[in-house]
Parts: sequence; C-alpha cells; structure tokens
Amino acid sequence: MIKKRIIKVFGGLLVSVGVVLPAAASDYPTRPITMYTGYGAGGVGDVAARIVTKVMEKDLGVPIIVANRPGAQATLNANLVTRHKPDGYEIGVVTFAPLAIVPHLLPVTYTADDFTFIGGFGRNLYGLAVRADSPYQNVSDLVEAAKKGKSIFFGAPGAPNNIAMFELGKKTGAQFEQVLYKSGHETVMALIGGQVEAIIQGPSEILPHVEAGRLRLLASVSPSRWPIKQDLPTMLEQGFDVQISSWQGLAGPKGMDPTVAASLEKALLDAMKDPEVIDQYEKMGFDAVTMTGEEYGKAVRKGYEDMGNAMKELGLIPN
Repeated sequence: MIKKRIIKVFGGLLVSVGVVLPAAASDYPTRPITMYTGYGAGGVGDVAARIVTKVMEKDLGVPIIVANRPGAQATLNANLVTRHKPDGYEIGVVTFAPLAIVPHLLPVTYTADDFTFIGGFGRNLYGLAVRADSPYQNVSDLVEAAKKGKSIFFGAPGAPNNIAMFELGKKTGAQFEQVLYKSGHETVMALIGGQVEAIIQGPSEILPHVEAGRLRLLASVSPSRWPIKQDLPTMLEQGFDVQISSWQGLAGPKGMDPTVAASLEKALLDAMKDPEVIDQYEKMGFDAVTMTGEEYGKAVRKGYEDMGNAMKELGLIPN
C-alpha cells in the first residue's frame, strides 16, 4: 500500500511538472520575439530590419520587437546575440561586416560558429561620390589624379567603405589616404565641406545631395547597378575590378532547434517576396536580395577568409 501511494504521488508530480514544461518547438512561437540590431534608430540597417519584421509578424502570428544596440562597429550586438538562450525569442540582425571584416581589425569574442544563421535579407549598396564642382567626371579621372604624386584624401566611417578605396589604389598605383569619421552622415558632410575629395557611401546618404546639386556620383561600388539609379555604371563597367558586397543577416545563438530556425527562415524569405517590402527597399536604396540561413552562413565564412586575405595584401593587417 505504501509503495502504491508513493507511485501515485510521484505520478502526480510528473503531471504537475508537465504543466510547467516549455512549449514544444512545433508550437513556436507562443509569445513576442525580440530582434536586436547593432545600428542606431533611423539608419539604413535599422529601417531595413523594421520593414521586413513587420511582414514577418504576419507569418509568425506574434509581435517582433526591434531593439537597438549600437556600438563597436556592430560587434557589440553580434556578441550579445551569442549570449541569449537559443529558444528563438531573442534573435539579432547580424550583418556581414562585424562577422567577416571587423574581426580582422578589432578583438571580438565570437566566430561564425557561435550563431544559428536564419537568412540574409538584403544587400547594402555603395557608390563613389565627389563634389559637384570636382574636376573628376569619372573613376579614371580620379585615379589619374591620384597617380600624379598627389595623394587624394577620402572620407570613410570604416570598413568596408575604406577597403574599396585602398583596393582601388593598390590595383592602379593611385595614392589614396583615409580620413576617419564617426558616421556616414559626418562623412558626407566632410565631402560637401571640402575636407576630403571623395567618399564611398550608400544611396540614402548620397542621393539627396546629388539631387540638390552638391555631389556627383562616379560609380556604383556594388556588384551591380543600383536599382534606384540604373544609369550609374559600376566600377567594373568602367574598367576597375573593385566592389563591395555587404549583407544584412538574421541570426540567433548556436544551438537553436532546427524547427524554430526553419520557422524564422520561412517567415523571413516569405517577407522578402512581399511587393511592399521590395518597393520600400528600392526607394531607400537597398538591394532586396535574399539568402537562406545555410547560404548566409557559408557566405559569412567565405567572406571572413576572403577579406582577411584582401586586407593582408593591402597592408591593413599583418601577414
């Protein structure tokens, strides 16, 4: 009788414990999701993330709260993403630069193996610009001037913008020197103010000043022409094999349940097919292309190796 009572009591405990067990991965999600981004509110990266998450909410059936964690060239946010529980309720925007470029320049506490990659959701666009009164009408003009013994100063907030200019110099023998600024906005203002002679920045930062007659675009430094400005030739089309490919990506910490990661990936890829998302991305100068989680993970790992080799060749980091 005593044994039977013990069994009954133990069985009752099992039932009680079962009530407080977390929901199965197949029930995900059952509550709001927080998505952290390593950029300040209102910037291109932040706005692009907010646009796509609004549509993802419809697929997932729960709100997605976007929280900003800027700092240390977005490595602060990337590091914090790795420290969350891998339950799918705290994820982050983990872009290409803090995973593939910045770790070669600054000490970080993570590698690509510390993430569960959910997908890539758009590519940043870059353009080479000078002042509207500049004598440089195209990339060749700029390069030739920088080969005549006079260094041309360019502005940049950091990688990958500066790497493209250094690469252009190495491949052509042109002399370019960098002036570092805290943000894209400061970089553009420095060009307008005459502190530097050229910059590489994104459409949302450059185009308003082009339209106002203050700046002139010389080339797209992206792999293709800008969707928003199809008449702007790429660097390659002008004879210079220099380009920047930098992605926005979504990831969680390593160890996420594959079913949970698949749910987030599906929501992300479906959202990127939405005409409203594509239209808004195009208007803000953001390339609405996608990658699966697996593809984005491979791209990040390859990018880390490629950028490391490139920066060694450029002398930006020791061999």
